[in-house]
Amino acid sequence: MSTFTRRDFLASGVLAAGTAAVPAVFAKAAFAARADGVANDHVLVALQLGGGNDGLNTVIPYADPAYASVRPTIGIPAEQVLHLDGRVGLHPVMTGIKAMFDKGHVAIVQGVGYPNPIYSHFESLAVWECADPSLSQTDGWLGKLLASQLASSAHPLTGCALGEASAPAELRATGATVSVINTAATYQIQGAGPEVAAPALYRNTTGIYGALFDQALTTAEAGIKAVQSSAASYKPAVPYDTVSTVFGSKNNLAAALQLTAQLITTVPEVRVCHVVLGGFDTHFQESSRQRQLLAYVDTAVSAFMADLAAHGQADRVVLFTWSEFGRRIVENASQGTDHGAAAPMFVIGAPVKGGLMGEYPSLTQTDSGNLVYSTDFRSVYQSLITDWLAADASAVLGATFPQTRVIA
Repeated sequence: MSTFTRRDFLASGVLAAGTAAVPAVFAKAAFAARADGVANDHVLVALQLGGGNDGLNTVIPYADPAYASVRPTIGIPAEQVLHLDGRVGLHPVMTGIKAMFDKGHVAIVQGVGYPNPIYSHFESLAVWECADPSLSQTDGWLGKLLASQLASSAHPLTGCALGEASAPAELRATGATVSVINTAATYQIQGAGPEVAAPALYRNTTGIYGALFDQALTTAEAGIKAVQSSAASYKPAVPYDTVSTVFGSKNNLAAALQLTAQLITTVPEVRVCHVVLGGFDTHFQESSRQRQLLAYVDTAVSAFMADLAAHGQADRVVLFTWSEFGRRIVENASQGTDHGAAAPMFVIGAPVKGGLMGEYPSLTQTDSGNLVYSTDFRSVYQSLITDWLAADASAVLGATFPQTRVIA
């Protein structure tokens, strides 16, 4: 007799920990229900730079004399910066993103933040994840979008977190079904296959709970089959540097974005994907640590975009980056930077309205040593929702914000 129990099923969140589907399928009666409203087949990929990426050393104001004075040790020399114009440029490891920028496929929104910034990781993450500086919301903004406006495919892979161990808060919301896929090989029911679990536990259970469990299991099984089929039919068109040849360590982001490309190119119902690269909390030795992380981002995103283009999917996909905050302007005594405020966001893809957007924050007119934001991050979210996914941004964000159009 199987050792897989009802308690195991509940604890596992339907699928194995680290490769699970968020159990909002119970509330939604997920796979059985269908709705109207999907306006296009566009895909949005959220890339989280976890820890608070230093925007000042990512998009560098190399022509501003104040930059060298506030960053005497960790500042990037002007001759090494990848110049975007006569004032600012990219970190020297970001050659792939610079090439895409030159083609008009990268929008860099400068000085992104929100009123009364918070410098706590936990609280600032919640601000960005729920699109709410007041911290009164509990549902993630992408989860709201999935539940209210992107549900018509009724497919378990419409919303995915790739290469992650649990559902990111951005995707969690009442009624949102999200599949969390660490790897294609490990995406399966925990403890027993559905052919064992369903008959043993729920097929003879009467009432609403039996029906909901059965629907949840059906959703899980459908997702597993889709991922297995996807893995069998997909072949990357370009190499992904999953083990960095530069730094000699594993680039988890490259593996996650390769899995993302696999699903996008083989499962047409995929609409929202989330990937994350952590480690950006650079309080010490920032020069070497951020250099490695930005190189991972550059090689992984470059391969991802080239792979999509080779599979004929470039016009369907837009990727954007976010981080819970930037860093303080002045470097600290440990050759690092502490928690700050405003920072740039990148929006990448063939459909993007390329170029520099917004105002670069002043390095001298500051908020107690922090950059003052010029663009509310919700303005960027608004454009991604409205202009890219053709959905109702105000219903997700709860208000309307000044326009920052990042889609051509």
